[in-house]
Amino acid sequence: MSLARLVVTAVRMEGRSKSEVARDYRVSRQWVHELVRRFDTEGEAGLEPRSRRPRGSPQRTPAGLEDEIVELRKLLSDDGLDAGAHTIAFHLVQRHGEAPSVATVWRILSRRGFVTPQPQKRPKSSYVRFEAGQPNERWQADITHWALASGEGVEILNVVDDHSRYLISSDARRVFKGADVVASFHRGAAGHGFPASVLTDNGAVFTAASRHGRCAMESELAALGISYRHSTPYHPQTCGKVERFHQTQKRFLGRQPRAIDVAGLQDQLDLFGIYYNTCRPHRALSRRTPAAAFGARPKAAPSVPEGSIPAHCRVRTDRVDPSGVITLRHRSRMHHIGLGRRYAGIRVLVLIADLGVRVITEDGELLRELTLDPTRDYQRQDG
Repeated sequence: MSLARLVVTAVRMEGRSKSEVARDYRVSRQWVHELVRRFDTEGEAGLEPRSRRPRGSPQRTPAGLEDEIVELRKLLSDDGLDAGAHTIAFHLVQRHGEAPSVATVWRILSRRGFVTPQPQKRPKSSYVRFEAGQPNERWQADITHWALASGEGVEILNVVDDHSRYLISSDARRVFKGADVVASFHRGAAGHGFPASVLTDNGAVFTAASRHGRCAMESELAALGISYRHSTPYHPQTCGKVERFHQTQKRFLGRQPRAIDVAGLQDQLDLFGIYYNTCRPHRALSRRTPAAAFGARPKAAPSVPEGSIPAHCRVRTDRVDPSGVITLRHRSRMHHIGLGRRYAGIRVLVLIADLGVRVITEDGELLRELTLDPTRDYQRQDG
């Protein structure tokens, strides 16, 4: 028999006073009164142990806010975007100016069944991380693969800033050739400045070391005074930031309708790039956006022997005409550059740095390098 039943029996069956019972059983008189009242009202059920949990808590997250957290989780997940507790808290601050702690958001998600424990994962503290000290100190570049709605495979070239994780460029092609890589690099540099160094893997469009030569990218970076490094073979962790970005990007693409063509895929990449750079808080950046981190510090620059990079750089594509000539406009004047009839009809990339001009094929073969003479219309070949 429980103490509660002993107390009630002594009062109701034996007729003893509540004060006497309280003294004999060493309990408070108020508790004896409460037990007798509950027994008279509810019978035996009133003597069962009751939870001491308060009926309400002023610190509890309002039900409406909990529902909003769950709604954000579903919306971000459905769009293939990061939907962790830190990201949800970030979006709540954007909406309301304040948010519950990240731990509170995590507990709500766990209670609602959105968090799966993963005790087998390696702790983050065990990793040795490297991060460039300045924006543009190092760019990481890599090519990944995706499939269109028809099942046709295409390639995506992503370039990420090592310091800020800022997405410099993301371009889609059916197949990337050497000239395409150089063109993408220059488009990224036109908007964000030239980097001090570039890091890639050992793909054929990134290095010609196995062919005992230089590829288009190696030649172009050398001409610009940009240090070029390659990862250790079969060690993707060296380019870990851009490799990790591939996963984030593909999670988003996997939630979108499959693009019909390369142009449609490029539109999806551009949309995600804007969100990733300006809206998505990054865990490795103390929950700042990549754009905020990219603009927070002075940018590094290439080390050129003359002390500066060319003031005017641009890239254009052209096709050699039947007479073996391409055209180039400089300060509103059209110039003709001779390459030779044997190259008639092929597609070329023209790299312009001030008056310096380099013409390469799609595969990166250098056809001609010259200094443009602004006083002459036709730039003839020597010899």
